[in-house]
Amino acid sequence: MRTGVEWMKESIFHRLYDNYHQDVFQFLIYLVKNRTVAEDLSHEVYVRVLKAYERFEGKSSEKTWLFSIAKNVAIDYFRNANVRDRHTFDAFDWEQEQLISPVKSPEQFVELDDEMNRLLEVLELCTGDQKMVIVMRYFQELSIAETAGILGWTEGKVKTTQHRAIKTLREKMIQQEKEANSI
Repeated sequence: MRTGVEWMKESIFHRLYDNYHQDVFQFLIYLVKNRTVAEDLSHEVYVRVLKAYERFEGKSSEKTWLFSIAKNVAIDYFRNANVRDRHTFDAFDWEQEQLISPVKSPEQFVELDDEMNRLLEVLELCTGDQKMVIVMRYFQELSIAETAGILGWTEGKVKTTQHRAIKTLREKMIQQEKEANSI
């Protein structure tokens, strides 16, 4: 027989899952470019949610808190993949390193128009910080405040990183276009 606390935890879990699962999954798939890996990471997010909900203080929205957990799960995935690839431990600096998935893209990547495909390819050339901000701001449509809360940054840092990311994306897309036209 379940206790009242167990029912409450289950109810909270189902509410969070129902409200945010698709957004969390899409966020992860943009980062890892692999549906199966994104599903696994999504499950890991909710395992962590179950373990940590009692410590959730409400200083941010539940959505911001969930995305913060998803961000950490993605970073752990890339760190572990990086360690496995090198067979030795070198500190993975996700703020400076590119978060590049070993797999080209999810199934939906094929369905996107050429311009979006180019944008997603060029996004892989950005730093981890820039990629996170672009995915959160433009793909997940999070506010600057929500993005700052998830990343543990100031709103100014989000704005600066976003500005630099857009500049990098623009420059790389122009460069790609020039290279394609010269062929």
